[in-house]
Amino acid sequence: MTLKDLLKKKDKSRYDGHAQPVSPGLIVPPEFKFIRSDTHTQEAILPPSFGDSPTTSAPEAKPFGRLHRSSNASNIAGNEWSPPREKGSISHRLHLGRRSRSGSTSSINLPTNLPAVEENGDAQEREAQWEKRATLLAQEPMNIRPSSPRSPSPRSRSSSMGRLSGPEDDVNIQEAIKLHEAGELTKSTMMFGRLADPNGQNNALSQVLYGLALRHGWGCKPNHELAITYLSAAAANSASIEAEALRAGIKKGGAAKGELVLAIFELANCLRHGWGVSKDPVAARQYYETAANLGDADAMNEAAWCYLEGFGGKKNKYIAAKYYRLAEENGNKTLGNTWIWKEKYNSK
Repeated sequence: MTLKDLLKKKDKSRYDGHAQPVSPGLIVPPEFKFIRSDTHTQEAILPPSFGDSPTTSAPEAKPFGRLHRSSNASNIAGNEWSPPREKGSISHRLHLGRRSRSGSTSSINLPTNLPAVEENGDAQEREAQWEKRATLLAQEPMNIRPSSPRSPSPRSRSSSMGRLSGPEDDVNIQEAIKLHEAGELTKSTMMFGRLADPNGQNNALSQVLYGLALRHGWGCKPNHELAITYLSAAAANSASIEAEALRAGIKKGGAAKGELVLAIFELANCLRHGWGVSKDPVAARQYYETAANLGDADAMNEAAWCYLEGFGGKKNKYIAAKYYRLAEENGNKTLGNTWIWKEKYNSK
């Protein structure tokens, strides 16, 4: 999946049913994920390429194609991105996930006033409640590990209103994407950095993209602490826009919903793996579940995995089945999960 697909993913949350409208007669094939598993491990199997993928001028440009993925079978570990076809790295990532399981229900990265969502309301009301949770999560300071005494505060920009992409920003973002896909990673990351600058454009989407580039070292030295700073800023800036929409009575949120969901999902990945912040399974599960209920199909799979494996709390196969079903309905199918459709796993 390319960076352009990531931007499409951001826009999905603005439509009913969490899916973009398609042109009449256009059939959109579902996305399949092939998993080879045994009792203790599972591995994502990628189909071979037959030359239909866009050509890049440098191998380093490939990571952006999967930058938003963090499946338990295709996530990222350590300071650098590892190609998903490397069997050893997949095993390592799976083992890392298992070591960080926790049955604790407490977290220093969750607000104390996080409200429960009433399941009895209508769909719009539930979505509004989940978005309120997202805005509260975005405003909670994280326990970032400082890399130096001069590490910036993650929420230093939360008091100012974030800014969405204008026409000029969109052109610049698209240009940065083209540079990245052409292998010009340093130039691309510098462009994202300028757009993300809180003293300049303060663009929420660029803050997400710049944070990811910093996290994985695309065209720059990896810096997990600074990466989570920008991801946190993107979440907080988007939340300020969405909070205004909710206060105005717009149950589906405002124009920054896509940016907020992307930021929440990527912060969940940081909390899960300890990228720039202490590992926090409890908070990671809450972040995944919030993004899942706001339409992110990847977060649906991750929330399901958390409930299936007891990551960040108790196991619950009924809730896991619910989220796996949602992911499948949103085009993110995992083969081998036929158990989720058994009658006994229907919602109680």
